[in-house]
Amino acid sequence: MFTITDAEGEYMVKLARATIEADLGLRDAPSTRDAPKVMQQLCGVFVTLNKTGAEGHSLRGCIGYPYPVKRLLDALRESASNAAFDDPRFPPVKASEMSHIVVEVSVLTPPETVKVKSPAEYSGCVRVGTDGLIMSRGGRRGLLLPQVATDWGWDPEEFLSQCCIKAGLPPDAWLVEGTEVQRFQAIIFAEESPSGAIARHVIE
Repeated sequence: MFTITDAEGEYMVKLARATIEADLGLRDAPSTRDAPKVMQQLCGVFVTLNKTGAEGHSLRGCIGYPYPVKRLLDALRESASNAAFDDPRFPPVKASEMSHIVVEVSVLTPPETVKVKSPAEYSGCVRVGTDGLIMSRGGRRGLLLPQVATDWGWDPEEFLSQCCIKAGLPPDAWLVEGTEVQRFQAIIFAEESPSGAIARHVIE
């Protein structure tokens, strides 16, 4: 897996926020003339928006590209806009909310299909805190980022089941022959506070 420096990660998070704020009319569109070279690579990427409050963070939007089909620069900007305005689970973000939202960027490794002799072996192949999952069956597909499992305290079997639910499948669909399980890893950078310092996120 290629590496991303702290400076490159900071650039990505700032670009994601600037893209959303420009869409909201809060600033001019950000220039990308000085974009780091890594932004030209084909990469999967997700942008996550979390709303801050007295009870901690709550999800406000999360959309991205699971597969390396676009330049990171393009995929990141599109994912930022889509997370803010086109996540079907939430209404579009309003300008007044941006001072209460922290931006997180996850750059993904290319997903790999997990090969097992029996579906029951999947739980032994999933590394909670390291792997993200993509569950696919019959035209349905669901993705969960690596940090989701640790945020919720799931073990591998619960992680697999929740990814099935995300795909609109029964929670035990991962135990049925013909269901495809893919895993990937992520390099994550996030604001520590709205528009605040940006740090590499280590999953615990």
